[in-house]
Amino acid sequence: MKNKPCFAAIKMLAVVFGLALLAGCADVQPWERGTLARPEMALETDALDAALIRHTYSSKEAAAGGYGVGGGGCGCN
Repeated sequence: MKNKPCFAAIKMLAVVFGLALLAGCADVQPWERGTLARPEMALETDALDAALIRHTYSSKEAAAGGYGVGGGGCGCN
């Protein structure tokens, strides 16, 4: 009987995990969307810099990474 899992603890863990997932959900009101659309809120602040990093990454990995670039590992696409 010692090795049998405690189903109450498993249920409680599942409930806590589910509530943690729901905590990140939020309704964004139309008047709040302007704040979220500001350039400071972007994940990539500089589009040119992000493109250069993606190009360097795909060149060093010797594979096309799904960013719309092709070519080999030499960096000459």
